[in-house]
Amino acid sequence: MHKKLFIPGPVEVKEDVLKKMSEPMIGHRTKEASALQKRISDKLRILFNTKEEILLSTSSGSGLMEGAVRTCTAKRAAVFSIGAFGKRWYEMAKNNNVPADLYEVEWGKALNVEEIDKALNSNKYDVICITHNETSTGVMNPVEEISEVVKKYPEVVWCLDTVSSMGGTKIEVDKLGVDVCLTSSQKALGLPPGIAACSFSKKAVERAKKVEFRGYYLDLLSLYDYIQKKNYQYPSTPSISHMFAMDYQLDRILEEGLENRYKRHIEMAEYVRNWAREYFELFADERYLSNTLTNIKNTRNINVAWLNDELGKRGFQISNGYGKLKGKAFRIAHMADFNLSDVKELIDTINYILKL
Repeated sequence: MHKKLFIPGPVEVKEDVLKKMSEPMIGHRTKEASALQKRISDKLRILFNTKEEILLSTSSGSGLMEGAVRTCTAKRAAVFSIGAFGKRWYEMAKNNNVPADLYEVEWGKALNVEEIDKALNSNKYDVICITHNETSTGVMNPVEEISEVVKKYPEVVWCLDTVSSMGGTKIEVDKLGVDVCLTSSQKALGLPPGIAACSFSKKAVERAKKVEFRGYYLDLLSLYDYIQKKNYQYPSTPSISHMFAMDYQLDRILEEGLENRYKRHIEMAEYVRNWAREYFELFADERYLSNTLTNIKNTRNINVAWLNDELGKRGFQISNGYGKLKGKAFRIAHMADFNLSDVKELIDTINYILKL
């Protein structure tokens, strides 16, 4: 039985989008490939609210996270973590021999802008890495407030992970002053996993030129230089199939209207939050709730694995708590192309199973 995926990725993908993956191949060194990849970049610029260059990567978002911290750190990176995926950025830096320090907050909390200011004021760092939307906790960081602090330090390159928020909540990359804003296909964009994208500012370009060892496949400067010289073609063979689907899905997203899309995500989020407040408790700080995923405290001590099994029999899947929250919480994603009726159907089913 097919299960509707209310998990933080991969998400449900529309049948017409999936069909685009099966279109006949084109050569990756053709004019058709250049046109395809440029179309995608132009549409992503609209979604990202940026005039900067867009880079595509046949990888998960983790690939671009690793590429960003390695490509842009000439001195030392400050990694600010609010959960498991923020901490992953620090592990990537460490395993690539990139000097970095980890600043963590308690799970369920957002970043404290005063702590960011204090760290950057030390003059130790030339890169800051931040997760916008943390799916392990259900927290969305206040990037507008963070932006005001980071702008005080023009020598610092800002890398922002929007893997689980881009396409589900408004992110104004240029207005915020983000240098590398990265996302991937399998979450709020509503695509199969396997392709990622990022903005790459002129400041990031100039910084990367000063970094000697940037890697090879994930060297963002190499990707940037290549698409300038080769008309939006890439050094290595990309996943053309993903690009067919992304090109098509971006048309659908823009046709819906970005503000309409963001409103739909908020409506779904508020419905799940209100239900969680009535029957359980929200895990995240109420001031910084994610619009694409809700993390719910298991205050009724239900067996989350059992609940998911019962949901599976009825064609649904949610997520257990992540890592140390397994069994102590459960997560419901409400992103991509779901609408309020889908969410209501899921919640009604949970209510029936739990006799709420």
